[in-house]
Amino acid sequence: MENLIDVANGKALADIVLKNGYVINVFTEEIIQTDVAIIGNRIAALGDYEGKQTIDCTGKYIAPGFIDAHMHIESAMVTPLEFSKYALAKGTTTVFADPHELVNVLGQKGLDFMLTSIEETPMTTHIMMPSCVPATDIDTNGAGEILAADMAPYLENKQVFGLAEMMRFDDVVKADGKILDKLTLFKNQIVDGHAPGLTGKPLQAYRAAGIDTEHEAENYEEAIEKLRTGFKLLIREGSAARNLEAILKGFVEHDIALDQCMFCTDDKHLEDIEKEGHINFCVRKAIALGVPAATAYKMASYNAARAYNLHDLGAVGAGYLADLLIIDDLDQVSVGLVIKNGEILDFDQLNSQNIAPVSDADLLNSVKLPKINQENLELKADNTPVKVINLVAQSILTRGSEEILPSVDGKFEANRDFNKACVIERHGHSGGIGVSAIKGYNIENGAIATSVSHDAHNITAVGDNDADILLAVKELDRIQGGYVIASKGEIVAALPLELAGIISIQSGKTVQAQLNKMVAHARALGVPESIDPFMTLSFIALTVIPELRLTDNGLYDVNLGQFV
Repeated sequence: MENLIDVANGKALADIVLKNGYVINVFTEEIIQTDVAIIGNRIAALGDYEGKQTIDCTGKYIAPGFIDAHMHIESAMVTPLEFSKYALAKGTTTVFADPHELVNVLGQKGLDFMLTSIEETPMTTHIMMPSCVPATDIDTNGAGEILAADMAPYLENKQVFGLAEMMRFDDVVKADGKILDKLTLFKNQIVDGHAPGLTGKPLQAYRAAGIDTEHEAENYEEAIEKLRTGFKLLIREGSAARNLEAILKGFVEHDIALDQCMFCTDDKHLEDIEKEGHINFCVRKAIALGVPAATAYKMASYNAARAYNLHDLGAVGAGYLADLLIIDDLDQVSVGLVIKNGEILDFDQLNSQNIAPVSDADLLNSVKLPKINQENLELKADNTPVKVINLVAQSILTRGSEEILPSVDGKFEANRDFNKACVIERHGHSGGIGVSAIKGYNIENGAIATSVSHDAHNITAVGDNDADILLAVKELDRIQGGYVIASKGEIVAALPLELAGIISIQSGKTVQAQLNKMVAHARALGVPESIDPFMTLSFIALTVIPELRLTDNGLYDVNLGQFV
């Protein structure tokens, strides 16, 4: 502390001085030209200072490092180290990560792997304890149920920051005993929310239970009600769920205060981070929608830090941690230099760092499929209307409809308009298989299958013919998880995800290149541009997101809370 005071008083040289830049002041939402003096891992002062190293920031902007307030590293399908190479380059220096994907497959072993892996990266990663494993009682996951007693030992772990998204919102509202045990355990820490479509008195009850944040708002009306109820609002912009424009358009139009708003990605693929950006993409879109630049930068940093009680993060100010960005273009949010903990980040060194070897057989051999044939994939159809899953563009929501399915000999005959969806239990438990029709995916002459299937991570496959569906599923079994595309009796593309069937142990560049090829194949087979062919597929089985979902036990109506 003495060093900080001496530098601030001008009695000692700073380690680094950022000269002549425009500081984005999140306290006053002004942009002010001044120097920034850094010593060690903290900002000593703003003003006229000299340092051992000077960085000329003339014509550039100095911003706090960006914070992703809720995300799943596993959705990038790479290890924390590989993810950080992409996110740090876009200016994200801190993330709040919920590893419930790994924990659903591997239980405590998955959580411990994540806690160890985040130490390999310079990015600050705060782990939120997965709250709902499995997501519901009807899901067949690999780990079984994680109770409050299982979580309690981790309260002493400084890497565990709070309780992750409480997806069982109905159970919260009903004051379910198991859920209340978890909320009580984390009553002195941040508890993240997850309540899509919840409104009125149930929403009030959900907030009264101690839920602090909410990221599932899809539009202005839902978002403003949640803000008025007292939630910190995490505005989501990921690969499949893109809610930022719908929410911020309304907020700007109605002049809504944004002090309680911040950004999150939830689930975002590497190629989207590379192409669009990460939290910097959210800032760019917010500015384009009419949010003042200083306010947008504040949402991406200071607001998130305050929401999670990080009182020395998220601002360019004396005494704050020196997580800083040099921005070349204010509105485009083009990140030039990244300073993490007071040190200029060396991306050449970071990108040359290799993933630690994974040798635990349990981590690498998680796909345990039952014996299946085409008969297991059949669905009866007798000219009677049945429930059909309808995908929603740029959303992870689905809608339900009643349709008469195309059929031959009393069996559903899939085609381009009515694809067949299958969910197959893959953890060596029930061996259950659920089958339904699905509209909006539009694949033709092929099938896509994956072991990334939130949150239980069973096998999900969609296609227009049983032969290709079965072929893709069996290839997944052989490679122990990932994504597979089959067409006309051949495997045309595959992305192995060996770790728990959801994460690659290859480099991010390798995964990105393979995934780009996979996307091209999916588009060639008819999957529309408005649908992320893989992220959307991975949410078909998630029974905590309305409206109609397919599980290994059958078709489930989330709104009704029952199989249909």
